[in-house]
Amino acid sequence: MTETSPSRARDAELAEKSDAICRLGALMLTSGTGSYRVKAAMGRVAAALGVDELEAQVSLNEIVLTTRQGKAFRTQVVEVPVPVVNTDRIGELMRLSLRAASGLTATELHRLLDAIEARPRLYPLWVVVLAAAAAGAAFALLNNGRWQECLAAGLGSAAGKTVQLLVGRLRLNQLAVVAAAAATAAAAYLLVADVLHLILPSGQPLHEAAFVSAILFLVPGFPLVTAALDLARFDFTSGLSRLTFAALVTLAAALGAWLVGWGFGLTPAEIPAPAEAWYLLAAAWVVASFVGVFGFAITFNTPVRVAAVAAMIGAAANPLRLWTVQAGWPPLLATVLAATAIGMAAGWASQRILAPRITLSVPAVLIMIPGAATYRAAVALIDHDAVSALANGSAAISIVVALAAGLAIARMLTDPAWIAANPIWTRMPSTHAQRILRGRDG
Repeated sequence: MTETSPSRARDAELAEKSDAICRLGALMLTSGTGSYRVKAAMGRVAAALGVDELEAQVSLNEIVLTTRQGKAFRTQVVEVPVPVVNTDRIGELMRLSLRAASGLTATELHRLLDAIEARPRLYPLWVVVLAAAAAGAAFALLNNGRWQECLAAGLGSAAGKTVQLLVGRLRLNQLAVVAAAAATAAAAYLLVADVLHLILPSGQPLHEAAFVSAILFLVPGFPLVTAALDLARFDFTSGLSRLTFAALVTLAAALGAWLVGWGFGLTPAEIPAPAEAWYLLAAAWVVASFVGVFGFAITFNTPVRVAAVAAMIGAAANPLRLWTVQAGWPPLLATVLAATAIGMAAGWASQRILAPRITLSVPAVLIMIPGAATYRAAVALIDHDAVSALANGSAAISIVVALAAGLAIARMLTDPAWIAANPIWTRMPSTHAQRILRGRDG
């Protein structure tokens, strides 16, 4: 009895630590961040708890974790709900992991996690709806829409986001919620179009293709970007599961909008470019990029300061991308360079404002995702038009790949641990943000 008691005590101690580490990882995973950041945060906390080694396999909604301390080890599996993006929680959990120092106990870690989990969302529903409306209007402007299309797309986005938030509280299937929100947004766009035509009978009718901008708030930006980054690190378990989830969400949104478009005979064609002076277009691109990125960031529950920094990054990079494409540059090259610049700027800013890089980079690149081409590809797929589906799908996928490539290049240039094939998660390198946080605490 006396010989086995110390062993049982060690096992119980490791089990307590492992449970706390898994809880941290689960909270990060359900908040929408990528596999690399989940593992890095768990590794830092594990080191502070005295765990010698940590190995983890992370998918979209599951963590398989093995912890080792001395001769003892423990493996456990944690299954979590499908992620709902909450960048405020991601930031709080990241800062907790960076602050973790030797001497941390599992009980103290649980107490800190309780406080983070109890944090209410930063914004009421009406603010999130208003942010979605601003993002939809900005998207319509960037897609060559006039003020009428921008107004209709903004109101359509507001209606769709309201349905998504209210119906989502019923805990229904997420794909069904997305399809209902997309159908609502498209129908609201058409309603606004009819009202505007009655008020302004002499004006030109709204371009029917602009209704695509009203559903772009449903683009699964975080799963898409994190999937691409995970695949760049050959993390196929996480990358493929996230990519599949993003594809299903995109298809559900397209199906909801397609039902409305099919019912009213709409065709997802492109809007011709406006014949405006270059300096007016440039000013419009800057303003629309800032508003669009800021709106998206707010819908992700991002603190205002972080959202403003992300918007400034996007307002600098996206207009340059659009200008270079108009100047004759290959779109893929322009996109890769813009995404690389965003990744570098996000990496630098994240260490100064103590925010996760992903909360700055994803909203900034989301404004560049070709939502209209993606929608046209999905509609063509539903209509069994293989040629159009292949043409639009390849155009959309190539831009998404270019965005991911740019972010991956920036990450490789600024994070040595990210390029390591098998990093030791309990021995993560110190960062500038970590030194600042520990300096404040000590």
